Amino acid sequence: MDIADIATTDFTELDAASNVGKARSVFEDENPKGIIVTKSGEYEGVITQKQLLRSHIEDHTKIETLTKSAPKVDRTDDVRDVARSLVEGGTKVAPVFESGSLWGVVSEDLILEAVLEHLDSLTVEQIYTENVITIDEDATLGQAINRLREHGISRLPVVDEDGFLTGVVTTHDVVEFATRNVQKTTRGDRSGEGDRLLDLPVYDVMSSPATTTQLDETVRAAVERMFENDYSGLVVTPEDDDRVVGGVITKTDVLRALSYTEEEVLDVQITNVNLLDTLSRESIRSSIEEITEKYGKMQVRHAHVRFHEHKERLRGTPLIQCKIRLRTNRGQVAGSGEGYGAEQAFNVARDKLERNVLEVKGVESDREYQGQLLRKLGEL
Repeated sequence: MDIADIATTDFTELDAASNVGKARSVFEDENPKGIIVTKSGEYEGVITQKQLLRSHIEDHTKIETLTKSAPKVDRTDDVRDVARSLVEGGTKVAPVFESGSLWGVVSEDLILEAVLEHLDSLTVEQIYTENVITIDEDATLGQAINRLREHGISRLPVVDEDGFLTGVVTTHDVVEFATRNVQKTTRGDRSGEGDRLLDLPVYDVMSSPATTTQLDETVRAAVERMFENDYSGLVVTPEDDDRVVGGVITKTDVLRALSYTEEEVLDVQITNVNLLDTLSRESIRSSIEEITEKYGKMQVRHAHVRFHEHKERLRGTPLIQCKIRLRTNRGQVAGSGEGYGAEQAFNVARDKLERNVLEVKGVESDREYQGQLLRKLGEL
Protein backbone atom coordinates (compact mmCIF):
# COMPACT_ATOMS: atom_id res chain seq x y z
CA MET A 1 0.00 0.00 0.00
CA ASP A 2 1.46 3.38 -1.06
CA ILE A 3 1.39 6.14 1.52
CA ALA A 4 -0.50 8.30 -1.02
CA ASP A 5 -3.59 6.20 -0.19
CA ILE A 6 -3.29 7.29 3.47
CA ALA A 7 -1.68 10.75 3.53
CA THR A 8 -3.69 13.96 3.48
CA THR A 9 -3.23 17.39 1.94
CA ASP A 10 -5.12 18.90 4.90
CA PHE A 11 -2.57 19.93 7.51
CA THR A 12 -1.66 22.74 9.89
CA GLU A 13 1.17 24.99 8.77
CA LEU A 14 2.92 27.91 10.46
CA ASP A 15 5.71 30.17 9.28
CA ALA A 16 9.01 29.87 11.14
CA ALA A 17 8.67 33.50 12.24
CA SER A 18 5.43 32.74 14.13
CA ASN A 19 5.68 32.82 17.93
CA VAL A 20 5.31 30.00 20.42
CA GLY A 21 2.12 31.51 21.80
CA LYS A 22 0.43 31.03 18.44
CA ALA A 23 1.64 27.42 18.24
CA ARG A 24 0.27 26.72 21.72
CA SER A 25 -3.10 28.16 20.67
CA VAL A 26 -3.15 25.94 17.57
CA PHE A 27 -2.53 22.83 19.66
CA GLU A 28 -5.28 23.84 22.09
CA ASP A 29 -7.86 24.71 19.40
CA GLU A 30 -7.11 22.10 16.73
CA ASN A 31 -5.20 19.37 18.61
CA PRO A 32 -2.99 18.39 15.66
CA LYS A 33 -0.34 15.69 16.07
CA GLY A 34 2.22 18.15 14.84
CA ILE A 35 2.57 21.43 12.97
CA ILE A 36 4.47 21.74 9.69
CA VAL A 37 6.88 24.69 9.83
CA THR A 38 7.78 26.55 6.64
CA LYS A 39 10.06 29.48 5.84
CA SER A 40 9.34 31.60 2.78
CA GLY A 41 7.03 28.82 1.64
CA GLU A 42 9.71 26.11 1.92
CA TYR A 43 9.53 23.18 4.34
CA GLU A 44 11.68 23.62 7.47
CA GLY A 45 10.54 20.91 9.89
CA VAL A 46 7.86 20.14 12.46
CA ILE A 47 6.94 21.23 15.96
CA THR A 48 5.12 19.01 18.47
CA GLN A 49 3.43 19.51 21.83
CA LYS A 50 6.27 17.78 23.64
CA GLN A 51 8.64 20.59 22.59
CA LEU A 52 6.38 23.16 24.25
CA LEU A 53 6.97 21.59 27.67
CA ARG A 54 10.13 23.61 28.11
CA SER A 55 8.98 25.91 30.90
CA HIS A 56 11.50 28.66 30.05
CA ILE A 57 10.17 29.14 26.52
CA GLU A 58 8.21 32.39 26.42
CA ASP A 59 5.16 32.94 24.19
CA HIS A 60 6.99 35.56 22.10
CA THR A 61 9.80 33.12 21.14
CA LYS A 62 9.87 32.30 17.43
CA ILE A 63 8.97 28.69 16.67
CA GLU A 64 11.98 28.27 14.40
CA THR A 65 14.05 27.86 17.59
CA LEU A 66 12.01 24.74 18.46
CA THR A 67 11.59 23.27 15.00
CA LYS A 68 12.92 19.71 14.66
CA SER A 69 13.59 17.66 11.57
CA ALA A 70 11.24 14.89 10.53
CA PRO A 71 11.74 12.16 7.94
CA LYS A 72 10.68 13.23 4.45
CA VAL A 73 8.26 10.78 2.85
CA ASP A 74 7.56 10.30 -0.84
CA ARG A 75 4.01 9.74 -2.03
CA THR A 76 4.97 6.35 -3.44
CA ASP A 77 6.66 5.03 -0.29
CA ASP A 78 5.33 1.80 1.22
CA VAL A 79 3.29 2.15 4.43
CA ARG A 80 5.56 -0.26 6.33
CA ASP A 81 8.64 1.80 5.48
CA VAL A 82 6.87 5.01 6.48
CA ALA A 83 5.81 3.47 9.80
CA ARG A 84 9.46 2.63 10.51
CA SER A 85 10.53 6.15 9.52
CA LEU A 86 8.09 7.72 11.97
CA VAL A 87 9.25 5.44 14.80
CA GLU A 88 12.93 5.97 14.11
CA GLY A 89 12.45 9.70 13.62
CA GLY A 90 10.72 9.95 16.99
CA THR A 91 7.82 11.86 15.47
CA LYS A 92 4.07 11.41 15.04
CA VAL A 93 3.83 13.37 11.78
CA ALA A 94 5.99 13.65 8.67
CA PRO A 95 5.81 15.70 5.46
CA VAL A 96 4.94 13.95 2.21
CA PHE A 97 6.67 15.17 -0.94
CA GLU A 98 5.93 14.80 -4.64
CA SER A 99 8.61 15.71 -7.16
CA GLY A 100 10.51 17.57 -4.46
CA SER A 101 7.57 19.74 -3.37
CA LEU A 102 5.56 19.52 -0.16
CA TRP A 103 2.31 17.72 -1.05
CA GLY A 104 0.78 16.78 2.30
CA VAL A 105 1.40 15.01 5.59
CA VAL A 106 1.08 11.55 7.03
CA SER A 107 0.52 10.92 10.70
CA GLU A 108 0.56 8.06 13.14
CA ASP A 109 -3.24 8.20 13.37
CA LEU A 110 -3.78 8.10 9.61
CA ILE A 111 -1.67 4.95 9.29
CA LEU A 112 -3.36 3.20 12.22
CA GLU A 113 -6.83 4.04 10.90
CA ALA A 114 -5.89 2.54 7.53
CA VAL A 115 -4.67 -0.77 9.02
CA LEU A 116 -7.11 -1.01 11.95
CA GLU A 117 -9.00 -4.06 10.63
CA HIS A 118 -5.73 -6.02 10.44
CA LEU A 119 -4.84 -5.47 14.12
CA ASP A 120 -7.09 -8.29 15.36
CA SER A 121 -4.19 -10.71 14.88
CA LEU A 122 -2.10 -9.02 17.60
CA THR A 123 -2.68 -8.92 21.35
CA VAL A 124 -1.60 -6.18 23.75
CA GLU A 125 0.78 -8.64 25.43
CA GLN A 126 2.79 -9.02 22.22
CA ILE A 127 3.71 -5.35 21.85
CA TYR A 128 3.18 -3.44 25.10
CA THR A 129 5.97 -1.89 27.17
CA GLU A 130 6.71 -3.20 30.66
CA ASN A 131 8.35 -1.44 33.61
CA VAL A 132 7.10 2.05 32.81
CA ILE A 133 7.90 5.30 34.60
CA THR A 134 5.16 6.42 37.03
CA ILE A 135 4.64 9.44 39.28
CA ASP A 136 2.96 9.97 42.66
CA GLU A 137 -0.30 11.92 42.66
CA ASP A 138 1.07 14.39 45.23
CA ALA A 139 4.13 15.19 43.07
CA THR A 140 4.12 18.67 41.52
CA LEU A 141 3.37 19.60 37.94
CA GLY A 142 6.98 20.81 37.64
CA GLN A 143 8.24 17.37 38.70
CA ALA A 144 5.95 15.73 36.14
CA ILE A 145 7.27 17.97 33.38
CA ASN A 146 10.87 17.19 34.36
CA ARG A 147 10.16 13.47 34.35
CA LEU A 148 8.47 13.62 30.94
CA ARG A 149 11.43 15.54 29.51
CA GLU A 150 14.08 13.48 31.29
CA HIS A 151 12.80 10.20 29.88
CA GLY A 152 11.59 11.58 26.54
CA ILE A 153 8.09 10.17 27.06
CA SER A 154 4.60 11.58 26.61
CA ARG A 155 2.59 9.98 29.46
CA LEU A 156 2.98 9.08 33.12
CA PRO A 157 0.63 6.73 35.00
CA VAL A 158 -0.20 8.39 38.35
CA VAL A 159 -0.25 6.26 41.50
CA ASP A 160 -1.36 6.88 45.08
CA GLU A 161 0.65 6.24 48.24
CA ASP A 162 -0.20 2.52 48.04
CA GLY A 163 1.04 2.26 44.46
CA PHE A 164 -2.44 1.91 42.97
CA LEU A 165 -3.32 3.56 39.65
CA THR A 166 -5.39 6.73 40.05
CA GLY A 167 -4.93 8.51 36.72
CA VAL A 168 -2.61 9.52 33.88
CA VAL A 169 -0.84 12.79 33.10
CA THR A 170 0.29 13.43 29.51
CA THR A 171 2.09 16.13 27.58
CA HIS A 172 -1.29 17.12 26.15
CA ASP A 173 -2.76 17.49 29.66
CA VAL A 174 0.16 19.66 30.76
CA VAL A 175 0.17 21.96 27.71
CA GLU A 176 -3.62 22.33 27.77
CA PHE A 177 -3.69 23.04 31.50
CA ALA A 178 -0.84 25.55 31.37
CA THR A 179 -2.25 27.36 28.32
CA ARG A 180 -5.71 27.58 29.82
CA ASN A 181 -4.45 28.99 33.13
CA VAL A 182 -1.93 31.42 31.65
CA GLN A 183 -4.66 32.87 29.43
CA LYS A 184 -6.64 33.66 32.58
CA THR A 185 -3.88 35.88 33.94
CA THR A 186 -3.60 39.57 33.11
CA ARG A 187 -0.90 40.99 30.88
CA GLY A 188 2.41 41.78 32.49
CA ASP A 189 4.85 39.71 34.51
CA ARG A 190 3.59 36.11 34.53
CA SER A 191 6.65 34.53 36.10
CA GLY A 192 5.00 34.32 39.52
CA GLU A 193 1.92 32.71 38.03
CA GLY A 194 4.10 30.20 36.18
CA ASP A 195 5.88 29.23 39.39
CA ARG A 196 2.54 28.68 41.12
CA LEU A 197 1.36 26.43 38.28
CA LEU A 198 4.52 24.33 38.53
CA ASP A 199 3.90 23.84 42.27
CA LEU A 200 0.39 22.43 41.79
CA PRO A 201 -0.03 18.70 42.52
CA VAL A 202 -0.28 16.29 39.59
CA TYR A 203 -3.66 15.29 41.03
CA ASP A 204 -5.09 18.61 39.76
CA VAL A 205 -3.86 18.04 36.20
CA MET A 206 -4.16 14.31 35.53
CA SER A 207 -6.94 12.56 33.63
CA SER A 208 -8.90 10.30 35.96
CA PRO A 209 -9.88 7.54 36.00
CA ALA A 210 -7.20 6.13 33.74
CA THR A 211 -8.41 4.30 30.64
CA THR A 212 -6.89 0.83 30.70
CA THR A 213 -6.48 -2.35 28.69
CA GLN A 214 -5.39 -5.89 29.50
CA LEU A 215 -2.81 -8.26 28.07
CA ASP A 216 -5.28 -10.55 26.28
CA GLU A 217 -7.17 -7.76 24.53
CA THR A 218 -6.63 -7.37 20.79
CA VAL A 219 -4.54 -4.45 19.63
CA ARG A 220 -7.46 -3.41 17.42
CA ALA A 221 -9.75 -3.03 20.44
CA ALA A 222 -7.06 -1.09 22.32
CA VAL A 223 -6.46 1.28 19.40
CA GLU A 224 -10.19 1.81 18.92
CA ARG A 225 -10.40 2.87 22.57
CA MET A 226 -7.51 5.29 22.02
CA PHE A 227 -9.35 6.83 19.06
CA GLU A 228 -12.64 7.05 20.97
CA ASN A 229 -11.01 8.96 23.83
CA ASP A 230 -8.42 10.85 21.76
CA TYR A 231 -5.60 9.20 23.72
CA SER A 232 -2.16 8.28 22.42
CA GLY A 233 -1.85 5.32 24.80
CA LEU A 234 -3.45 3.19 27.49
CA VAL A 235 -2.27 1.82 30.81
CA VAL A 236 -1.98 -1.99 30.84
CA THR A 237 -3.27 -3.64 34.03
CA PRO A 238 -3.30 -7.29 35.15
CA GLU A 239 -6.51 -9.22 34.57
CA ASP A 240 -7.00 -9.80 38.29
CA ASP A 241 -6.36 -6.23 39.50
CA ASP A 242 -7.03 -3.14 37.38
CA ARG A 243 -5.52 -0.92 40.11
CA VAL A 244 -1.95 -2.02 39.37
CA VAL A 245 0.22 -0.57 36.59
CA GLY A 246 1.55 -3.46 34.50
CA GLY A 247 2.82 -1.37 31.60
CA VAL A 248 1.58 0.87 28.79
CA ILE A 249 0.68 0.46 25.16
CA THR A 250 0.93 3.45 22.86
CA LYS A 251 0.17 4.17 19.25
CA THR A 252 3.91 4.25 18.66
CA ASP A 253 4.18 0.67 20.02
CA VAL A 254 1.58 -0.37 17.45
CA LEU A 255 3.34 1.51 14.67
CA ARG A 256 6.60 -0.21 15.64
CA ALA A 257 4.93 -3.61 15.41
CA LEU A 258 3.68 -2.79 11.91
CA SER A 259 7.24 -2.26 10.75
CA TYR A 260 8.70 -5.50 12.11
CA THR A 261 10.62 -7.31 9.41
CA GLU A 262 10.97 -10.98 8.60
CA GLU A 263 14.70 -10.74 7.95
CA GLU A 264 16.99 -13.54 9.03
CA VAL A 265 19.11 -11.05 10.96
CA LEU A 266 17.87 -9.52 14.21
CA ASP A 267 15.37 -6.73 13.54
CA VAL A 268 16.61 -3.63 15.36
CA GLN A 269 14.67 -0.38 15.36
CA ILE A 270 16.34 2.84 16.46
CA THR A 271 14.34 5.84 17.67
CA ASN A 272 15.96 9.25 17.10
CA VAL A 273 18.44 7.71 14.70
CA ASN A 274 19.68 11.23 13.88
CA LEU A 275 21.54 11.25 17.22
CA LEU A 276 23.96 8.52 16.09
CA ASP A 277 27.47 9.88 15.78
CA THR A 278 30.26 7.30 15.52
CA LEU A 279 27.77 4.42 15.69
CA SER A 280 26.16 2.69 12.74
CA ARG A 281 22.98 0.64 12.57
CA GLU A 282 25.03 -2.46 11.74
CA SER A 283 27.39 -2.01 14.71
CA ILE A 284 24.39 -1.68 17.04
CA ARG A 285 22.80 -4.83 15.61
CA SER A 286 26.02 -6.83 15.90
CA SER A 287 26.58 -5.70 19.47
CA ILE A 288 23.06 -6.71 20.52
CA GLU A 289 23.30 -10.03 18.69
CA GLU A 290 26.34 -10.89 20.82
CA ILE A 291 24.13 -10.58 23.88
CA THR A 292 21.14 -12.43 22.45
CA GLU A 293 23.29 -15.53 21.97
CA LYS A 294 23.40 -15.78 25.77
CA TYR A 295 19.66 -16.32 25.95
CA GLY A 296 19.91 -20.06 25.39
CA LYS A 297 16.37 -21.29 24.87
CA MET A 298 14.94 -17.76 24.71
CA GLN A 299 14.14 -16.47 21.25
CA VAL A 300 14.65 -12.75 20.65
CA ARG A 301 11.94 -11.45 18.35
CA HIS A 302 12.77 -7.78 18.19
CA ALA A 303 15.11 -5.13 19.60
CA HIS A 304 14.30 -1.47 20.12
CA VAL A 305 17.02 1.09 20.82
CA ARG A 306 15.91 4.57 21.82
CA PHE A 307 18.19 7.60 22.11
CA HIS A 308 17.15 10.79 23.92
CA GLU A 309 19.21 13.98 24.03
CA HIS A 310 19.51 16.06 27.22
CA LYS A 311 20.48 19.74 27.32
CA GLU A 312 23.71 19.12 29.23
CA ARG A 313 26.91 19.11 27.15
CA LEU A 314 30.57 18.33 27.72
CA ARG A 315 32.93 20.14 25.35
CA GLY A 316 30.08 20.38 22.85
CA THR A 317 29.00 16.73 23.09
CA PRO A 318 25.43 16.27 24.36
CA LEU A 319 24.47 14.01 27.25
CA ILE A 320 22.50 11.14 25.69
CA GLN A 321 20.20 8.63 27.31
CA CYS A 322 19.96 5.21 25.65
CA LYS A 323 17.36 2.53 26.33
CA ILE A 324 17.56 -0.96 24.83
CA ARG A 325 14.55 -3.26 25.02
CA LEU A 326 14.44 -6.85 23.78
CA ARG A 327 11.16 -8.66 23.12
CA THR A 328 11.48 -12.41 23.52
CA ASN A 329 9.27 -15.45 23.78
CA ARG A 330 9.91 -15.26 27.55
CA GLY A 331 8.99 -11.59 28.02
CA GLN A 332 10.92 -8.34 27.85
CA VAL A 333 14.43 -7.51 29.01
CA ALA A 334 15.83 -3.99 29.02
CA GLY A 335 18.87 -1.93 29.86
CA SER A 336 19.45 1.82 29.98
CA GLY A 337 22.32 4.21 30.51
CA GLU A 338 23.65 7.70 29.86
CA GLY A 339 26.81 9.06 28.38
CA TYR A 340 28.24 11.93 26.38
CA GLY A 341 27.51 11.01 22.79
CA ALA A 342 25.43 8.13 21.47
CA GLU A 343 28.26 5.59 21.49
CA GLN A 344 29.09 6.03 25.16
CA ALA A 345 25.39 5.97 26.12
CA PHE A 346 24.81 2.83 24.06
CA ASN A 347 27.77 1.02 25.63
CA VAL A 348 26.52 1.78 29.16
CA ALA A 349 23.01 0.61 28.25
CA ARG A 350 24.39 -2.49 26.55
CA ASP A 351 26.38 -3.46 29.66
CA LYS A 352 23.27 -3.04 31.80
CA LEU A 353 21.24 -5.11 29.33
CA GLU A 354 23.84 -7.87 29.43
CA ARG A 355 23.72 -7.99 33.23
CA ASN A 356 19.92 -8.21 33.10
CA VAL A 357 20.05 -10.98 30.49
CA LEU A 358 22.43 -12.99 32.63
CA GLU A 359 20.20 -12.40 35.64
CA VAL A 360 17.21 -13.77 33.71
CA LYS A 361 19.29 -16.80 32.73
CA GLY A 362 20.26 -17.29 36.35
CA VAL A 363 16.64 -17.22 37.48
CA GLU A 364 15.71 -19.73 34.77
CA SER A 365 18.57 -22.01 35.76
CA ASP A 366 17.42 -21.89 39.38
CA ARG A 367 13.89 -22.80 38.32
CA GLU A 368 15.12 -25.67 36.17
CA TYR A 369 17.22 -26.97 39.07
CA GLN A 370 14.26 -26.71 41.46
CA GLY A 371 12.08 -28.57 38.96
CA GLN A 372 14.63 -31.36 38.62
CA LEU A 373 14.98 -31.58 42.41
CA LEU A 374 11.21 -31.83 42.90
CA ARG A 375 10.99 -34.58 40.28
CA LYS A 376 13.76 -36.53 42.02
CA LEU A 377 12.07 -36.08 45.40
CA GLY A 378 8.84 -37.33 43.87
CA GLU A 379 10.59 -40.52 42.82
CA LEU A 380 11.68 -41.34 46.38
